[in-house]
Amino acid sequence: MADRSFSDVPLAALYDTLNPWGPSDDFYLDLVMSARSVLDVGCGTGRLLARAREAGHRGRLCGLDPAAAMLVQARSRAACEWVLGDLACARWEREFDLVVMTGHAFQVLLGDGELRAALAAVRRSLTDGGRFVFETRNPAARAWERWTPESARHVTDAGGEVVRVWHEVETPVAGDRVTFTETFAHPAWERPRVSRSTLRFLRAQALSGFLAAAGFTVAEQYGDWARGPLTPAAPEIITTARPDTARGC
Repeated sequence: MADRSFSDVPLAALYDTLNPWGPSDDFYLDLVMSARSVLDVGCGTGRLLARAREAGHRGRLCGLDPAAAMLVQARSRAACEWVLGDLACARWEREFDLVVMTGHAFQVLLGDGELRAALAAVRRSLTDGGRFVFETRNPAARAWERWTPESARHVTDAGGEVVRVWHEVETPVAGDRVTFTETFAHPAWERPRVSRSTLRFLRAQALSGFLAAAGFTVAEQYGDWARGPLTPAAPEIITTARPDTARGC
């Protein structure tokens, strides 16, 4: 899930436990290590950039996130730039070789206007030879149909307590937006914490259209973290886009 649910300190502290390092993190870490300057949009707890710094990255690493509680975690990890905010307040001009949006953060851009403004900010932030890499869930795979209370997860926090997490999708699902609740139950809490979120599931053709309008060219698209082909059954749409320098910003 995207991390807008993790806006308070107790949940932010649980984020990495609930979302352990996996193939997607390895995919992005390889990209970060090959870039001189990186902007991580929706950086969350900062573990991607922190891992890159620990692995020897000596360039500019900048994380941007709208949740102060997440940045509390990030600032305790590594000597990177940690910026509170979102792309609506971004004012960088051709400063980054790589911009990434991980954890399906791209899907929280719901309206066409919001999406266009975010892509314009990313385009301004990139050097002419830079890359914008992000992923969205493939709508053809209909992942939300598996977001049910019966698929609840149980994880153990740092204190040894078991936290239960489950999702419930509001039906019927219409169009390309899916609204759901995410519930966190912890033995030490008086009541569960519940958040309500909406994600947008854009098809590859629609994504390409938005990117082209913002001055990008799609360089690569994969269907999984092993760089498999994008097929109707693929779980992801992983996109690498480059600035169309013939058009300018």
